[in-house]
Amino acid sequence: MPAGRPPIYQTADEIQPHIDAWVELVKNGEHPTVTGLCIALGFESKDTLYAYREKAEFSYPIKRCLLIVENGYESALRQNNATGSIFALKNMGWKDKTEQDVRVEGGVQLVFTDAPSDANS
Repeated sequence: MPAGRPPIYQTADEIQPHIDAWVELVKNGEHPTVTGLCIALGFESKDTLYAYREKAEFSYPIKRCLLIVENGYESALRQNNATGSIFALKNMGWKDKTEQDVRVEGGVQLVFTDAPSDANS
């Protein structure tokens, strides 16, 4: 017998009314957050939310909700003080650095000479 509590939801149809209620709260001005979503779904932790996201039958609705949360933070970047949103988005995988990919075609050729330098001439 497996340890732990039984799953709260057995099917995506069971979780959907709770998701719909959370989306309605967001539409009415509630800020979309991961913890707010967890509370609305009756989860005791974010870990439970992320575990449901990995289950095939719950993957799409959970990912969609997390996208709504991310969109809320992204939209808040246009506000005067976006520090909290930047922090949240970095935790969602966003980066605020420039990355450069430098590749050299054909390899690098080093040339060494034994010729004296012209500095002392």
